[in-house]
Amino acid sequence: MVEKSRLKDKRVLVVDDEVDILEALEEILDMCIVYKCSTFEEGKKELESGKYDIVILDIMGVNGYKLLDIAVNKGVRAVMLTAHAFSVDDTMKSYKKGAALYVPKDKMADIASYLEDVLAAEEQKKSTWWRWLDRFGSYYDEKFKRDWQYKDKEFWKTFPYA
Repeated sequence: MVEKSRLKDKRVLVVDDEVDILEALEEILDMCIVYKCSTFEEGKKELESGKYDIVILDIMGVNGYKLLDIAVNKGVRAVMLTAHAFSVDDTMKSYKKGAALYVPKDKMADIASYLEDVLAAEEQKKSTWWRWLDRFGSYYDEKFKRDWQYKDKEFWKTFPYA
């Protein structure tokens, strides 16, 4: 028996300055109702006026952290998706500012699985970051070497692993 996707018919706003990313996400998330914006101004307007289940935000090209603040204030799940701001510091910043998840664009092909993780975590009353280390830990090990978690030991001690 095939389980129904938690993403079916979810309203997803994607804000990214790269048209190819917008189109790729629309294709990957074909079970969702996807709205696309390519500028901060468009994204801000949509966030303030629309009702979305999830927003996916680039960081650099569209001032994603300001959009994240708006989403968090409206109670909308926000997932950060980035290439240029891919760093351990930006990962921690996204978590601290209330993002539901932080995903490197290199891993975008599996975004539906990550969004499913977020929704499943909420259903189970877990942190939406509960599977983040399982999903991305080895990728971070490869990109930032094995000691990346030791640069801010206090932060990682409080990080929700399960």
